[in-house]
Amino acid sequence: MHVHVTCPEGEAKYWLEPDIELMKNYNLSGAQLREIENIIEAHYGEFKQAWEKHFRG
Repeated sequence: MHVHVTCPEGEAKYWLEPDIELMKNYNLSGAQLREIENIIEAHYGEFKQAWEKHFRG
């Protein structure tokens, strides 16, 4: 389970399981990555639910 994050400055890919972990970073700063991780943590349940609905029906 993972999410892709895109913004004008670059993009990143994060694993959601077994832990939230940065997989790829293309041009985002450490501050941007921390902000993204905070957002993922705050909305983890929503991401997981959406992933399961989309991929596992």
